[in-house]
Amino acid sequence: MSNQYDEIKNLLKRSRMLQEQASRINLAKSIEDNIEDDEQGYETADVQDEKPEVEKRDKSKSYRISGGLLTLHGKEKKDVELTTDEKTAYQETMDEFVSEVSDLSDFGVLNMYPNEVQWSGKVIDFDLEFFFSIGENNGVYINGDMIKLDEKLTELINKLTGYYNKFKSKWAKILSNRRKTEFKKEEEK
Repeated sequence: MSNQYDEIKNLLKRSRMLQEQASRINLAKSIEDNIEDDEQGYETADVQDEKPEVEKRDKSKSYRISGGLLTLHGKEKKDVELTTDEKTAYQETMDEFVSEVSDLSDFGVLNMYPNEVQWSGKVIDFDLEFFFSIGENNGVYINGDMIKLDEKLTELINKLTGYYNKFKSKWAKILSNRRKTEFKKEEEK
């Protein structure tokens, strides 16, 4: 038999799903309406003399490391090349998290941008999602539904914030090394 806590949690999940479905339906309908409005009253002109501008898109490349994903983002091909130090750091990051925070965890993608690192995952024991960010939005963020506040949760939050400091230190060094390498290559030109 489920208790009141489980019933409330299930009701919250169902109401969120219904709200998401309703918003998707409304969004789809508004997009259809906008397309119909755009199709009426516009004429197209043939333009053959102009050359299309080629936008320089950001590149990204994902690497699977011991079951986790590390995605590098950058402007050029060299920005998305994985070094041995970065691979080792990612493996250590996952291993240390398991030993220091929770051994029941699912890890999301670690995204490394030129000036920012973002990593997320889920602590299964508590059904709690975490998000670590170094860069513009420094910090630890958590998300969860109907999480019971008790000593175990307080302990987990302390472990997450403590581990974040180690994470920040390690990945800030890696970002710094990437930038130094980038500056050296520019000086050589």
